[in-house]
Amino acid sequence: MSDDSPKSPAGKGKRPHESSEESPRSVDGVDEVIREQDKYLPVANVLRIMKKALPANAKIAKDAKETMQLCVSEFISFITCEAGLKCMKEKRKTINGDDVLVAIATFGFEDYIEPLRLYLLKYREVSKQGFAQGMDYSNSMVPQQGFPQGMDYPNASVRKLLPVTF
Repeated sequence: MSDDSPKSPAGKGKRPHESSEESPRSVDGVDEVIREQDKYLPVANVLRIMKKALPANAKIAKDAKETMQLCVSEFISFITCEAGLKCMKEKRKTINGDDVLVAIATFGFEDYIEPLRLYLLKYREVSKQGFAQGMDYSNSMVPQQGFPQGMDYPNASVRKLLPVTF
């Protein structure tokens, strides 16, 4: 009996979160070991985002969750790498939001640049206000106030074209 399930980057037929393999990585000349499960966005976070884009009664198969987990993690890696290269060329060590926007545009996602730029401006505005008021946002990426729950992207109509199984 053969296993026809897709192989993950974790290898040996294991899903990304099931592997105990470790990969070496060198940062500033120092070798680090990164656990395989630390390379991927947690599937619970991916699932939460997927559910926001689907009708309430939609079902999501396990393989769809895991595939999306891998795709999202790879996308983030590509964008981060491109933003990091930009910083290296400019002899900077810190990636900022503007670097990420340039990287996103580099990969051909120009339609998303304006909504993301507006989101970044709003984030900075709210963060600055919170900082001025002594609020601590260090434990969350986005302040809990001041942002809409979702954004309307230019190609949101594509969502209507995707098949959804209930």
